[in-house]
Amino acid sequence: MAAEYDEHWVYGPDYIPWMSGRIAEALRLAPTDRIADIGSGTGLFAREVAKQLQPRQPILCVDPSEAMLSQLGTPPPGDLTPIVASAEDIAEGRTRLPYEQLDAMWLKESVHHVADPAHTLRGLADRLAPGGRLLVVMLPASIQYPLFEAALERFEELQPDPAVVEGHLGAAGLEAGLSYVEHELRIDRDKYFGMVRARYMSLLSTFSDSEIEKGIDEMRVAHPEPVLVFPDRFAFVLGRRRGESA
Repeated sequence: MAAEYDEHWVYGPDYIPWMSGRIAEALRLAPTDRIADIGSGTGLFAREVAKQLQPRQPILCVDPSEAMLSQLGTPPPGDLTPIVASAEDIAEGRTRLPYEQLDAMWLKESVHHVADPAHTLRGLADRLAPGGRLLVVMLPASIQYPLFEAALERFEELQPDPAVVEGHLGAAGLEAGLSYVEHELRIDRDKYFGMVRARYMSLLSTFSDSEIEKGIDEMRVAHPEPVLVFPDRFAFVLGRRRGESA
């Protein structure tokens, strides 16, 4: 999965720069900030943020998968530092970070993998310096993707409500707010079917191979057009620790 991640999990050439720019903008990142990407995977977004920001200290790419982090390169770029750890490891202090405190961190579409979001987000908030920011990027409670019906229904069953996550950040002592950003996606139909077959969304891993193929047949009938056009909408849940910025 790690070796094919960038191929199957990226919609097109504009997506990574767009999302990385929105993350940097929401967090109001500065080159002097101590930054972590929690659940970074192969570092797709951290790499682009580093390219745009030119940070003075490496961005920490935190992920429990060594295979994912190995995609950063050997050795990794000087502006990225891999950390093999889960969000829970960081929240509980089981993994020591190079920085005593963080000025900014983000979790991009990984909060639904956390067993106890309220507890883990509180622990991550405790790692913030005064004025530090924590951003949770997640899909909204419902989506308009061209998936098969059973997948869309299961998404709504499994997806956490961004408003609940906003409440978790507030309970963790952060000034919390919720906003949305949207990006129009245009993707070749056959490529998208291949992404579904590769289970590019975690919810698709709950379907068997035969169910996936049946779903793709359903999608093929519903979407005969060669290029799929649909909105990609994200909830940005931002929390800020009170006090002056570091």
